[in-house]
Amino acid sequence: MNRIDEINRGMAGAQAASASEGRVAIPSMKDKVSAEEWAIRVDLAAAYRLVAHYGWDDLIFTHLSARIPGPEHHFLLNPYQLMFEEVTASSLIKVDVHGNPVEPTPFITNPAGFTIHSAVHMARDDAQAVMHLHTPAGQAVSAHEDGLLPVTQTAMLVLGDLAFHDYEGVAVDHDERERIVADLGTKGAMLLRNHGTLAVGGNVGECFLKLYFIERACEAQVMALSAGDRLGRPPQGAAELAGQQGGVGLKMAANLLAWPALLRKAYRLDPGFAD
Repeated sequence: MNRIDEINRGMAGAQAASASEGRVAIPSMKDKVSAEEWAIRVDLAAAYRLVAHYGWDDLIFTHLSARIPGPEHHFLLNPYQLMFEEVTASSLIKVDVHGNPVEPTPFITNPAGFTIHSAVHMARDDAQAVMHLHTPAGQAVSAHEDGLLPVTQTAMLVLGDLAFHDYEGVAVDHDERERIVADLGTKGAMLLRNHGTLAVGGNVGECFLKLYFIERACEAQVMALSAGDRLGRPPQGAAELAGQQGGVGLKMAANLLAWPALLRKAYRLDPGFAD
């Protein structure tokens, strides 16, 4: 079966699963997976809802993933047909290293999402979560010759952990995975040139907070440049010091402070994400 046939079959299944009033019927996975996997599913679904809440989604076209513990290297991706505001813990698709669903599902995955995320998950044991966005600010900075500039504290906290990957077209060629991995190296974030932003984390919360800082830094840079090109630069050594502080502080802030607060926010917005 070729990719077009797979997509057509998946779309037919998703249409069959659709219920009235614009909602999609999604069977619960809670009693079919381990407690550890369910907790990861809830965190990742919350991240999708928060991306939608902050206006970072691009219809259905970007992707966040999380690895499931175990030797199989399975990871979770979003159903391609769903808006981020519709994603739930049970709707997330568990795929293997070849992109095949591990369990029956009426949904399909984004082929470009599989290419990018499988590259990082397969190459980096520390890549428990990978998130990629196409926000206007992220795309603007990724298209800028100088990339992200050290003109705000937010940027300086993540700049030392930032890699770059040149654009090669829509990421459906699996051969590109080797070049993504090589360009990322040991860094925890990347600007995909002319494309968008990417973050890697030891868990969903760490990854989300890193992505938040990258996106905020890009937004601030676009706003600063719109006011003119005479930008103030920090004193010598300040950016490097901020980078060292960010390398330690962001992870701690994510796990102890920011992600628990964000998770509470996701529940306040709509607790249905955890179904």
